[in-house]
Amino acid sequence: MTLELLQGSVAITRAAIAAGCRFFAGYPMSPFTPLLEAMSRELGAAGGVCINAESEIEGANMVLGAAAAGARAATGSCGQGIALMQETIAEAALNETPFVVFDMARNQQDYFQCTRGGGWGDYRTITLAPKDIPEAVEHTQLLFHLADLHRAPTILYGDPLLAQTLVGVEVTELDFGPLPPKDWALDGSASGTGRSRQVWTWAMGKANDPGPGPDAHWRRVAGKFDQIARTEARHEEIHVDDAEVLVVAFGSAAKFVEHVVTDLRKEGHRVGLFRPITLWPFPGDALARASRGVRRVLVFEINAGQMLDDVRMHVHDRETVEFIGGVSIDESGLGFGPLLDAPVVAERILRAGGTVGTGQAVPVRG
Repeated sequence: MTLELLQGSVAITRAAIAAGCRFFAGYPMSPFTPLLEAMSRELGAAGGVCINAESEIEGANMVLGAAAAGARAATGSCGQGIALMQETIAEAALNETPFVVFDMARNQQDYFQCTRGGGWGDYRTITLAPKDIPEAVEHTQLLFHLADLHRAPTILYGDPLLAQTLVGVEVTELDFGPLPPKDWALDGSASGTGRSRQVWTWAMGKANDPGPGPDAHWRRVAGKFDQIARTEARHEEIHVDDAEVLVVAFGSAAKFVEHVVTDLRKEGHRVGLFRPITLWPFPGDALARASRGVRRVLVFEINAGQMLDDVRMHVHDRETVEFIGGVSIDESGLGFGPLLDAPVVAERILRAGGTVGTGQAVPVRG
């Protein structure tokens, strides 16, 4: 193994190139800007194109065009910019055009945006939330594979820590298995040749298809997302088997919670961690199993409570659920605030968990 000290944005860029990404367009907005800069430096050397668009809307639609022609393509921003891309993302989902969106969120307040979307129609976006940069390298390549496999836009949920931290990481090409041919891709001749010429209609759900028409198309797309929900959910469990208190956390925040849970375990507290890796599809069945028999389910996220809704929906006993996260933003407005400090996380777990497998009441600092 050869490790190289890389900024997260550079590592993600190289992972995208290893996955075959050859077109990227975006508009600078922190903390997404380092990713756009890395793409502008490195994509050309790989035979690709990176465009600094005049707006997020233009960038997303450029990527939609490249993806419609069969290229592996991507765009990104932070949540504020991705809000402007929602119509394009919805159109891509309903017209089955695969590309990847990199959300370098300013904190964890984009959960609803990624899992509920803001476009029109019956669609979803597969969203992976890596806990660190090495996992982001893997997830980046997996998202390109899933986009092509399911013909759907996919999202990587990042943040300032993933975008800007430097770590030792190895970026190698990963193989996730065979994919179907892109016989639907446009080639520029009379709106395409072969199968693509018959089925492509912008914003109308393939209404010019000589087959069953838009109703059947949209029903099939809805059924496809139902199938994805059953097959693509991913999660991680740590110290869950004998846990009395289960903490649910995602993304970079889960990395901090994992550290705290490990320390609390050393002190004799029976605490476990459940981490959704896919924010959608949410691993609800796995959470129901993991939460069976625990006294408390604590939800830690850096927002006012968004994943909290999914936890309450799927946990074995919703009466056990308590929110221990909250809004916590630094003075720049771009990064995490003090709530992500490990001692603060530990205190919130102990305060809400009460007696956690020690037989004694847990003292609360402060």
